[in-house]
Amino acid sequence: CADTVIASGISRVVAAMIDPFPQVAGEGIARLRKAGMEVVVGVCEVEARRLNRPYLTLIDKARPYIHMKWAMTLDGKLATRTGDSKWISGEASRKIVHQLRGRMDAIIVGAGTVRKDDPLLTARPTGPRRATRIVLSTNGDIGADSQLVRTAAEAPVIVATCGASKFAHDNIEMLNLSSISGRPSVTALVAELGRRRMTNVLVEGGAEVLGSFRDSGLVDEVHVFITPKLAGGRAALSAIAGVGVERIAETLSLSEWDVQVVDGDVYVHGFTGR
Repeated sequence: CADTVIASGISRVVAAMIDPFPQVAGEGIARLRKAGMEVVVGVCEVEARRLNRPYLTLIDKARPYIHMKWAMTLDGKLATRTGDSKWISGEASRKIVHQLRGRMDAIIVGAGTVRKDDPLLTARPTGPRRATRIVLSTNGDIGADSQLVRTAAEAPVIVATCGASKFAHDNIEMLNLSSISGRPSVTALVAELGRRRMTNVLVEGGAEVLGSFRDSGLVDEVHVFITPKLAGGRAALSAIAGVGVERIAETLSLSEWDVQVVDGDVYVHGFTGR
């Protein structure tokens, strides 16, 4: 847009920050100054960097910006001891989730979630982006009758596995990754999504998948819906599994966060980095 700005006759330009994209970084500003314009850079830069977190993560770290989302009871359960989870959160909370999905390039779940909940993983109504639906599956099998398989021609599906798989479908991409403890490596998956220039990725569960991302340090933003219900049960899943930390001092803390009540649920939204 530098040529258009120069041609417009504008004499002063104020920019929040320099675009870090390697092919253009600073070039537009240099051209404006060469044309005799006064250019001021850095006004509201902190706010601009906050607004552009996903884009800056892709440029600086060559990986997408990772959102994690889950809904849980007040005692921290994703489901009851029998695995029942419909519905933990209320309709208003689920509407927010659909709006969030509509901004994503990809949505990630585990094969266990597919088998148990048979999710569609689409935004309803549709948003500005159509997310690729990604399933982490050790053996590659996500069930021939699942909603993901049945709708693969309508919205992209990737099955990320870490070994030989007999599962095949014309409209589904099979992605073979390196493994960690016998499971597909989420670090390898995120690196691949970065190579595909995906910017925003939503991790929806289940507990082991959420735990894998937490253990790998791949969490940028969280969306947690807490409902005022008590499920109990030592066999009921907690929100984040994985290895976890040994000491509280090693926990992942939110640097910024806010809380709002959504039709009886509590929505906690926060960021892990500054």
